[in-house]
Amino acid sequence: MRESGTKYIFFTGGVSSSLGKGLTASSLGRLLKCRGLRVTMCKLDPYINVDPGTMNPFEHGEVFVTEDGGETDLDLGHYERFIDENLRKGSNSTTGGIYSSVIAKERRGDYLGKTVQVIPHVTDEIKKRIRGLGTDDVDVVIVEIGGTVGDIEIVPFIEAIRQFRRDVGRENVCYVHLTLVPYLGPSGEQKTKPTQHSVTELRSRGIQPNVIVCRSDRMISDDLKRKISLLCDVPIEAVVSAVDADNIYQIPLVLHEEGLDGYILGLLEFDEASHPIDLSGWERLVHQVDAAVRPVHIGIIGKYVDLPDAYLSVVESLRHAGFHHGAKVQIEWVQAATVPDLLERDGLRSFDGLVIPGGFGERGVEGKIAAARYAREHDLPLLGLCLGLQVMVIEVARSLAGLEGAHSREFDATTRHPVVDLMDDQNDVAEKGGTMRLGACPAQLLAGSQVAEAYGAEVVTERHRHRYEVNPRYRGALEDAGLVCSGMSPDGRLVEFIELPGHPFWVGTQAHPEFKSRPGRPHPLFRELVGAALERAEGRDPRLIDIGAVG
Repeated sequence: MRESGTKYIFFTGGVSSSLGKGLTASSLGRLLKCRGLRVTMCKLDPYINVDPGTMNPFEHGEVFVTEDGGETDLDLGHYERFIDENLRKGSNSTTGGIYSSVIAKERRGDYLGKTVQVIPHVTDEIKKRIRGLGTDDVDVVIVEIGGTVGDIEIVPFIEAIRQFRRDVGRENVCYVHLTLVPYLGPSGEQKTKPTQHSVTELRSRGIQPNVIVCRSDRMISDDLKRKISLLCDVPIEAVVSAVDADNIYQIPLVLHEEGLDGYILGLLEFDEASHPIDLSGWERLVHQVDAAVRPVHIGIIGKYVDLPDAYLSVVESLRHAGFHHGAKVQIEWVQAATVPDLLERDGLRSFDGLVIPGGFGERGVEGKIAAARYAREHDLPLLGLCLGLQVMVIEVARSLAGLEGAHSREFDATTRHPVVDLMDDQNDVAEKGGTMRLGACPAQLLAGSQVAEAYGAEVVTERHRHRYEVNPRYRGALEDAGLVCSGMSPDGRLVEFIELPGHPFWVGTQAHPEFKSRPGRPHPLFRELVGAALERAEGRDPRLIDIGAVG
């Protein structure tokens, strides 16, 4: 078959949100990579916020940060973890960002005084962003449209991808539609009517899906596939049953068994003989996941614990580390504000390890500081991420350095000892709305430190998302108290990593290493945390373990 140019696969959803478009798209991306194709992905979000950077985590879940400093949708985390490619700012576009760009062009006069309209100006901007991902070193661009067909917010996106096929050629575009096939207990039947209505809505917008992926809690029978094929006008082999999987990393294997990747390969005129699939590596990973049974109990001390998606990458990174050690990580969510009360009842003694993740705002900070102190005093393995490092510094300053009332100026503007503060050259900008260290930043690690041993390197790069830094004026006092600044920015100004000698694992990083962990390649810091927690777990009296709400 003839192969020409970049191919584009568009994922839309119907019936209900949260069906798993992102995971299904990511799984297809992994299957195509297993066939030797070069894949990238993007998410088009219908909300009017310019990006999720200022959105409440309870509204949106975590903000995933790319290497180039993009504050993006959490689905990009799934994309990166599955296809093992670093994405960039342009891999996530929102209605707000697109309209901002269109309005800026109108103000500059780029449209030569014409009336600016959704068609063609907004749709052209959407298509431009999609086409920009189809570079010479990419074979396939997979695009997920947020929301569900029928939502008023996604109409411009649907129109844009309808036009896109005409622009780049029918043979270069595939539309995949994800729907729900519910099982009704009283009648004992799976119902296809929601799928039929969803496809009808999509067709009313000018798009005939090439593939229909049916989400359900049980396999779709051949008879139901034939019914959907007939009523939705797709070949029966293009009706794919996507049942619930025991773990998300099984999904690519489930979809491959249904023939999804092979069918799309032919549809996009790839020569299947030239792209044989090699699933051996992914099958080894799934086997590793299934074999991870050694129990280890990790507490996440956070302020957004009522919405676990706010810490999605942290959870996945812990799971990845568990796979490496053959361990099943059991996660308990601990509301930071409750930690002082828990400590009065020795409520942290059942944990084998703790994570204090990043966050903004004063609520729960004292609880995080208390958790850091407990972990230090009881040799409990602890990993602090971003704000987690900062509360660990505050704890050392108060308890070991004798700096009474030490705090971050973010939470106490009048503190006598601002051991965490804005850098001097940030103050003017911060007063005008703030600046943030975003994206990949290098660090020089201290030779022989726990951190350097974990990484197996002395220069590393991690992704950041924060404004406040460890105040360099207090570095000497902190080090005299026993804290080791085990990683610094190349110019020696900014503390990137800290640790305590003699402690099993009491390590903090100013970065967000969770964004770089992969299922088959766990991040070194999470790997070492879980390793230390396992040592503690296997040396404990099992009668002490009292697991609470497990995530």
